[in-house]
Order: sequence, then C-alpha cells, then structure tokens
Amino acid sequence: MAKRSKAKLKFVAGFTLFFAALWFLWETPVVYPLKIFVVLLHEVSHAMVAVATGGSIDRITLDPRQGGACHCPGGNAFLTLSAGYLGSLVWGGLMLSAARSSRIKAEWVNGLIGALVIGLTLLFVRNGFGFVFGVIFGLAMIAVSQKLGDAVNRPLLLTLGLTSALYAILDIKSDILDRPEVRSDAYMLAEVTGVPTVAWGFLWIGAGLGFSFWLLRRAYRDA
Repeated sequence: MAKRSKAKLKFVAGFTLFFAALWFLWETPVVYPLKIFVVLLHEVSHAMVAVATGGSIDRITLDPRQGGACHCPGGNAFLTLSAGYLGSLVWGGLMLSAARSSRIKAEWVNGLIGALVIGLTLLFVRNGFGFVFGVIFGLAMIAVSQKLGDAVNRPLLLTLGLTSALYAILDIKSDILDRPEVRSDAYMLAEVTGVPTVAWGFLWIGAGLGFSFWLLRRAYRDA
C-alpha cells in the first residue's frame, strides 16, 4: 500500500512539474512547433470527419500565426465543424494514453506520427509554410524515434498529448469566448444551427475539461 501511495504521489508531483514547465514555456519558441502540430491535428480532424460523412479534402493550409484552414467540401457540416477542437482533444488523449502505457513503445508511436505528418503534408497541405513545417516536423519525429531511446521518446509523446489537450481548450477560449466575432468553427456552426457562438464555446470547453479530467483521473488510478 505504501509503495502504491508513493507511486501516486510521484505521478502527481511529476505531472505538476511537467504542466508548470509547459505553461511557463507556452509563449516561447520551444513550444511553438508543438502548437503548429496541434493546429495540423485540428485541420486533419475536420478532414477525416468530412470524408467519413461523404465529403472530400481539397486542401489544408497552416498559418505561422497558429491558424489553419481545411477546405473539405461536402459531408455533414455539423459533424465536420465540431470535429476540429474536439478532435484535438481526442488525439491528445490517445497520445497521453500511449505515453502512459508500458506495453506501447513510444519510439514506434513517434515514428508513426512523423510518417503520417509527412504523408498528410505531401497529399493535402498546399501552402509554403505548412508544407515546410510538415516535412521538417515529420522528419524530426522519425529521427528522434530512430536515434533516441525511450527516455526521450516517452516524455516527447507525453508532451505532444498534453499540448494537444491544453491547446485545444485555450484555443476555444481565444477564438470563441474572447473573440466571438471571429469566423471560427463555432461561428460557422452557429450559422448552421442557430445556436449562438458563445454557447458552442462553453459547451466545447466543458467537454474539453471533462475529458482532460477523466484522462488525469485514469492516469492517477493506474499509477
């Protein structure tokens, strides 16, 4: 029992330090590539749901100011528009779960992420910044997965997952609650449904916080 309590205390302390470091470095160049990666996940989530509901992918663009767009005509507009922020949360949860699992090799996951980023970039990203970022980020992930061990790859995967979940929540607040006039996913969803933009913002933030709490509770229980 004492050993298990010590493990849980170690988990809480480690996560707190990790979260604090990410928070304080949030506006620095250290975290910037991770934010653009999450923007790509956001746009890819739109694209996947569009295709799954009968649409297609025209192109994806990434903006150096941490913006992006997915041009994916057709499909179910409600589900496609909802998929961006919520998709980032789900991707974050999957990466966090993989990083926490001793049965999954973080090197393999990071290598797969790198290969998928390069593949998606070559197929769908159609602006200069986005194309260069996707290729360099993907190659960097593959290089780390092949040349560095678990001691680097597992914290990296954990960082990607945590950044994805945290950035999704902060992005919802910035785009929807702080600037409801911006033509965001929620703004367009309000046009489709008649439900106000801010209402979608509160709903998505609630879902994000609830999902993040569930992930942390699960990780704490398994520690």
